[in-house]
Order: sequence, then C-alpha cells, then structure tokens
Amino acid sequence: SLFDSPAERYLRARQSVQRFTVTQLGECWSEHRKYVVHSYNFFLFPSTLGLTDVEFTLSASSIQFLSHYGFDYNKFLKDGIPYMNEVQEKILSQHLLAGSSKVSSALDRDVLKKAIDEVSCWIVAAEEEETMILQDLNGSQIFEVQLVLRKALQNVWTQPLGDKKVMVRKVSPQHRQLLENSPYDYCRKELILLSARGFTNLFQTLVKAKKPLVGHNMLMDLMHLHDKFYKPLPESYEEFKRNIHNLFPVLIDTKTITKSIWKKCPLPRVVNLLEVYEVLCSSLNPTDSTCPVIALASDCSRYDEKKSPHEAGYDAFLCGSVLLKSAHLLLCRSTDDAVEADPSFSQYLTVLAEYLNKVNFIRGGVSSINFSGEDTPCEHPPALVVHVRGWPGLNERQIYEEFKPLCLFDVRQLSKNQFILLSNKFKHVRLVLRDYKHHPHLRVSVYRHWRHSPRVNCLLQVSGIVALWSLLAFVLGGAPCCSL
Repeated sequence: SLFDSPAERYLRARQSVQRFTVTQLGECWSEHRKYVVHSYNFFLFPSTLGLTDVEFTLSASSIQFLSHYGFDYNKFLKDGIPYMNEVQEKILSQHLLAGSSKVSSALDRDVLKKAIDEVSCWIVAAEEEETMILQDLNGSQIFEVQLVLRKALQNVWTQPLGDKKVMVRKVSPQHRQLLENSPYDYCRKELILLSARGFTNLFQTLVKAKKPLVGHNMLMDLMHLHDKFYKPLPESYEEFKRNIHNLFPVLIDTKTITKSIWKKCPLPRVVNLLEVYEVLCSSLNPTDSTCPVIALASDCSRYDEKKSPHEAGYDAFLCGSVLLKSAHLLLCRSTDDAVEADPSFSQYLTVLAEYLNKVNFIRGGVSSINFSGEDTPCEHPPALVVHVRGWPGLNERQIYEEFKPLCLFDVRQLSKNQFILLSNKFKHVRLVLRDYKHHPHLRVSVYRHWRHSPRVNCLLQVSGIVALWSLLAFVLGGAPCCSL
C-alpha cells in the first residue's frame, strides 16, 4: 500500500521471512578489470544437527512457479547445504559441550538406531583394531552417528571416510583416550560446528571482505540474509538497518538505479530483471558498444547457450551485468568527453554515489530505504479525501471498487464517513477531481491535514470547549474584588 511506512512494511515482511526458508542462493564474481564472470548456484537446506528442528512453510504458488522454471527439488531436499544463524550456532555449541546426543529428526533417529544395532552385534565378536563400515549416511548423520556411538560404547572409535561412510574400529580404553586427545579427531567440536554452519561460512567470508553487495529489488533478500545467516530479524526496523549496514557497508540495488535511468533515457519501460538486461544489451542502449565486455567463465558457459531466469546463479549474472551496463551508461552521460577505454570500477562507483545504500521500496511511503541514513519521503501526488453523504455503511473495499473502473487508488478509512485516497499518478488525481465534482453521494477534495485530520479536529474541538468554559467562568465570576 502507498500508505505503508518502511517500518510497517518491514514488520509485515519480517513475519513472512520467519516462516519461509531459502532454497537457493546465487553468487557471481568477476576477475579484476576483466569482467570474466564465475557464477554459482548453492542449494540450501536448514541444518538439522542439534536440538532445534527448523520448521518452514511451503507456498503452493511458489512451488508451481519454481517448478515451471526447472528448480530441482531433489537437490534442495537431499543435497542442500546446511546453514544456521548465530543463535542456532550457540544452541548447537552448548549441546555439544553438554555431550547431548538428542536428535531432532525422526529419520535420523531411525538411521542412528540401525547403526547402533549393527555395531552392537558386530563388536561382541570383533577383535581389537578390527573395523567395519557404516554406509548411506547423509549430512549431519555422519556426525550424529559418531557422537552417539562414542557415547554409548567406550571401546569403539569412529572416523568419516567420505562418500557417506563412517568407519568404526574396536579399540582399547587406553587407545581410545589417546585418540580423543589427538588433533586427528574428526569429531572435534570446532569441526562439527564448521560443517553445521555450512553456507554460513561463505556468508561470513563475504561479510569480512566488505565488498559492495549488489542485488535487484533486494529488500527481502537482505532480510533473509540477516535472518538465516546472521541473527533472527529484530523487531526494530532501525536496528535491522544498522545491522545490515554494519555487515555490508556498500549496497547497490540495480532496481533503484534502473528506475532512475528510465526517467532520464529514452529506453523502453520494462520491469523484470531479464528484460532490463536485454534492453541494456540491445542497440537501444547507445553506449552498449563501448561498455567493457562481460564474459562468462568456461565452467559457466551454459548461461551463454540458454536463458535460465529465476535460477539464482543466472539472476546473479544478470544483476551484475545490469549494474555494469547501467554504470557505464551513467558515466557516459556525466561527461561531454569520450569515456576512456575500460573504465575502472572505482569510476563506476563514483557515478553511482547517489544510489549507494538506497534499496528499492515497492509502492510505499518512500521510494527507497536508505541503509546509511534517514529515509526520504516519497513525492506522491496529493492525497484526496472522500466525504460520504447519504450512502451509509460504506467500507474501504466498496470505495476501492467505486473508483476502480476509472483509475486505481489505495484507500484508507479516516472516519465514519471519510476516506483517504492515494495514487502515484497525478493524472488519476486530476481525473477523479473532475469526474466526481457533482457526484450526489461522494464529495472529493484535496486532503488538508489541518482540516481533515481527526486528531487535529479533536484537538480543535477540545481547545474550543476549554476556551468557551474559560470565557464563561470569567463572565459569570465577575472581576475579582480588591480589599485594603
């Protein structure tokens, strides 16, 4: 809604982010000054190691949408890389220190029970230093099996073999003690945490690098990054902004940049990321022939052969390309002289300065969220107020449907018989003021805060009553008498 403040929108979006998970994350980076792009897709799945079983929601329409674009749900469910935020990591760390072997997943419990039964039967007749192999263990099961077996049986030692296998060896108690204090123990706490953190390790590397983070319409992306890999989203919108700015001091939203370019340049008005990329790559962009070449690395060449919209790695490639082409276009427009061949990225950052840390805000009270300062209010057309006469019981939906055939407005009820209308088009405001000038039941006028605000009206009424009573008290009480 155009009525939304960033804080209001954030609180609603926060509820969504907390319910859903991240299924895939794409990343692109390029070799310095050459723009040879390396693109990656990471299938992600919440870590199941520890005491807390993560629950998330699946949206039927989202599943249908991703399936249409070829999303591989088997990779997501079977081979997804684990991740956790700092709170979840702290819980797991405490769990490991306490030596707890509680497992949250029913599937993992069945796997562990089968492993314990196999080892218990085998160890009775096994000789010291004899070994056996447990197979078909996935992800966290490799660690959980070892932790459970070591706790249950004092005369076994375990070691992961890779390829979903764990070797179990029968040892003496003395040998077991030496192995536990060895640097070659693959079940040390720090190694388990490293594995359970999974993709979060890469996230932390990105944070430490302090490189510009580029996205397209990236507000929800930033909220998911915060919630899944850093800390649960705070209730405070301002705290969320501070946290993100500390993590990523330079944000670049290509949606914010291209919205500005569309106003300055005679280019077709397109919306989605792939269309934006295609316009900036076409002959319609007069500077594309001078833009530095952006080439995919040999191991990412399939994106040269086939478009893969909504695949995370491909979208990351599109986003980075749109950034470079947009920056080059702005650089060419900012100088009368010919742009030097192969401009440096620092030159591009200079010409993008006004857009840095400004993340697009869809249809709301501001045009963008400023992660390095105060948000600037949006310059909407003036609000309209509708005063209803002789048409009782009207609600916001009915007012919306009344104006919908003519043009679209966001509606909010002001009082029993008054409604505010907001539009992002001046022509809609002019149209409604003209066509509803003589409507028998709806009187439409430009909203004036001092005149239409219920709070202001209430304050004026209270002030008027107080002033009237003061006047009456003065008149009826008469002038005070003086005595010597």
